Amino acid sequence: MQTTFRITTQGQGLYEFTPQVVDWVRDAQISTGLLTLFVRHTSASLLIQENADPEVQSDLRGFFARLVPPTTDPSMAYLTHTYEGPDDMPAHIKAAMMPVSLSIPVTKTRPTLGTWQGIYLFEHRDAPHDRQVVAHLS
Repeated sequence: MQTTFRITTQGQGLYEFTPQVVDWVRDAQISTGLLTLFVRHTSASLLIQENADPEVQSDLRGFFARLVPPTTDPSMAYLTHTYEGPDDMPAHIKAAMMPVSLSIPVTKTRPTLGTWQGIYLFEHRDAPHDRQVVAHLS
């Protein structure tokens, strides 16, 4: 069984879509299985991360912004792929460092997430985007 989640972003940041995934898995009525999520873009990632304290998301965004700054930063002068703006190649680097797919066990028609875990799309571009995450449940 498959579906595609559409996630509209407003620039760099983490966008939780756990409730949509939980609802879809429940409605699929597959008691036990494996859920695979895959983001169909080269400048975004998927993460399972804490969803209780929003500071976790802002700290993650800040960390990766320091780790991979825009191409306007002198430390990034070696990059040549700059046609789509100063955030483009850094977005590709971040996506190469983080997962673009996740595997989550399903038990009793629910993704088997921990108490404080949420599923996030991590947008690495500055501009708003419409992202697609393909879900496969078997």
